[in-house]
Amino acid sequence: MSSKDTFFSKKRTLNLGGHLLEINTPLVMGILNITPDSFYENSRCCDEAEILKRCETILSEGGSIIDIGAYSSRPGADDVSEEEELNRLVPALKAIRREFPNALLSVDTFRAAVAQTVVEEFGIQIINDISAGELDEAMFETIARLNVPYILMHMKGNPQTMQDQTNYNHLVRDIISYLSVRIDLARKAGIHDIIIDPGFGFGKTTKQNYELLTRLDEFRIFELPILAGVSRKSMIYKTLDCAPQEALNGTIAVNTLALSKGADILRVHDVKAAIDVVKIVMASKNFYL
Repeated sequence: MSSKDTFFSKKRTLNLGGHLLEINTPLVMGILNITPDSFYENSRCCDEAEILKRCETILSEGGSIIDIGAYSSRPGADDVSEEEELNRLVPALKAIRREFPNALLSVDTFRAAVAQTVVEEFGIQIINDISAGELDEAMFETIARLNVPYILMHMKGNPQTMQDQTNYNHLVRDIISYLSVRIDLARKAGIHDIIIDPGFGFGKTTKQNYELLTRLDEFRIFELPILAGVSRKSMIYKTLDCAPQEALNGTIAVNTLALSKGADILRVHDVKAAIDVVKIVMASKNFYL
């Protein structure tokens, strides 16, 4: 790899309905939770005014993507029906598309029917699936037909059981093996644009999350964009012995480490802070080019 072909300068693109999104520098994805029980209370948006204000904040602070979730995936979260998930999503997406018609939107769902509805009715450009197609066997076929980029994440079990499934033979090797199989199946189904997410906090202990962080660069073997979602998670607030509301400084530190190990997309609650991290890390990288 030459000095002009580093992790950050290597050109990557995602096809968003014919528009190519270049990932020449790391992108920031802002989290929009339209759930009543997401682990970080300050991130919950429960009415149209809060939803639109959150979108405006993400975009004005420099976020490239708004990731919208209507199903809480925090450990032990209650299951939500497909009908309820759509009941939360549809009015929110109508309002967002009315006020921010050109915004780049991702929907966080593991259900194929939900993915189909939001893409076909609201032009959602990215589907973010915490289950890598495991929780709905129709997901890969649906994503291929919709022809949208797909975030494929590693998780053991489901949000209700994942923290009881933290046994690995060799953590990173096991996750790479799992992702290899799922990526191969996704490609065979006809999915072209894949982003991988190693799944910080999903079926991993705090110690395992930090091993994953320090070895994140090993996921470059796939030559696919890597998403890191660590914002205010328990790996941070438990280590600092604080609440999620007090975990911003720790999140900044972990995001810095993730970028230094090759993350291409940061999924965050605090967009401005993440943008600043990207600028600082890129300045340090560019110094050596």
